[in-house]
Order: sequence, then C-alpha cells, then structure tokens
Amino acid sequence: MLVQMIYASRSSRVLGPADIKDILGASQRNNSRAGITGALCLHNGIFLQLLEGDRTAVNVLYHRLLKDSRHRDAAILDLAEIPFRRFGTWSMGLIASLESNRQLFLKYSASADFDPYGMSTATLRSFFDEVLQNVRWLE
Repeated sequence: MLVQMIYASRSSRVLGPADIKDILGASQRNNSRAGITGALCLHNGIFLQLLEGDRTAVNVLYHRLLKDSRHRDAAILDLAEIPFRRFGTWSMGLIASLESNRQLFLKYSASADFDPYGMSTATLRSFFDEVLQNVRWLE
C-alpha cells in the first residue's frame, strides 16, 4: 500500500550548511534504496517533511528519525493512502529558507513565523502542492 506521511520536528541544535548537506545526502541515498520519495523543508529550526512510499518503509523511516538526536518534538501531521506518488522523481528534495521561498512560507503561515505544527491537513497538502510547482530546490 502506497502512503504519504507529513511530519514535523524541531532541530535539537543549530545546523550549519555542512549538516544540511549531510542530511540531504544521507536522505537521498537511504530513501532511494527504500523506495521512498518526498521533500524536506527546513525553516527556522523546524523540519517539515513529506514522505511517500510503501507503508512499512515509511513507518520504519519515521521511527528511525525519532531516534535521531538532531530531531525533537516529532509529530505526524498527516498520513494518508495515496493512489500515486507526487514527488516520484525526488529521493528527497530540500526546500530551504531562501529569500526566493520566503513568500511561500508566509502564504501558508498564520503568523510571520512558519509553524507547520499549527497548520491544518488541507493547508499542509496545499503547501506541498505549491512546492511542486514553484519552489527553488537545493540538491
């Protein structure tokens, strides 16, 4: 069964460019092997990630992330069966808090600070729909 999970977590420490590059590289390698696709958003110390793949593989990955010391306050915000992958060409794309993405973060935020913990399921899905079409990705 194919599922899509959206979760958020807070960074347990300040991450530098090398940390982010390492996270993205490891995600791309591991996700490719596990048949998982998706997108990772990092903004103001908050990770927001959409994962797509086999239910068991996505579940295993999420539980591995819970043990990662770089994450705290992890929460599943949406989990649904899906008929097809939306991020099928991305083993993991990174949406960084670049100035060119600032308006997108603000568009879906209730306040000036991007806080996915307070976003509805419909808002989260709309955010990622727009991400697919309008975001500058880092690879």
